[in-house]
Amino acid sequence: MIFLVRHGETWSNAARVVQTPDVPLSARGVLQAERLAARLAALGVDRVVSSDYLRARMTAESVCRACRAPIEFLPELRERSFGALRGRPYTECPADLFGPAYAPPDGETWEVFHERVRLAWRRVEALAIEARGNLAVVSHGLVCRAIVERCVGLGDRPVPALWPNTSLTILSGRVPHELVLLNCAEHVANLVPPGSAI
Repeated sequence: MIFLVRHGETWSNAARVVQTPDVPLSARGVLQAERLAARLAALGVDRVVSSDYLRARMTAESVCRACRAPIEFLPELRERSFGALRGRPYTECPADLFGPAYAPPDGETWEVFHERVRLAWRRVEALAIEARGNLAVVSHGLVCRAIVERCVGLGDRPVPALWPNTSLTILSGRVPHELVLLNCAEHVANLVPPGSAI
């Protein structure tokens, strides 16, 4: 199986700020990562691959500790780059960052982002074949959405509007991938106060 995960919450998530690569998990995010790690340890993880951004690394390292699994960092799993807008509150951004035609200054267009994610997914598929057991993939909300929507397919399921922090999607490890579980955050459902899910 492939366990596709969004990283834990950061202060930027909660404050609605466009994230920078070096933002760490908040205290709530650390707890989310621990809950996720316990859930994955019960399912069994043989190997972990992760975005190298700090929030993803911290989440992945929690999973590694709980599962006693090795980790590999893939820069291709990074969140979409919003370039010069990183570090700015969403309310101060000049346009809808997620609009289909919006190209952030010094950032990635949707086309460039989706091509990078497609290549990252090919690497993940190869690693899943090599793994003796389950593979955990720790990344970011837009990456998770792109993988599920564009690389795997949702069948007749609607695309989730939100990808909560540490949400878990489970896919069969072999091509064609079966979508076993989509965007589940039961392991953090009772944490308060709620953080950003975008």
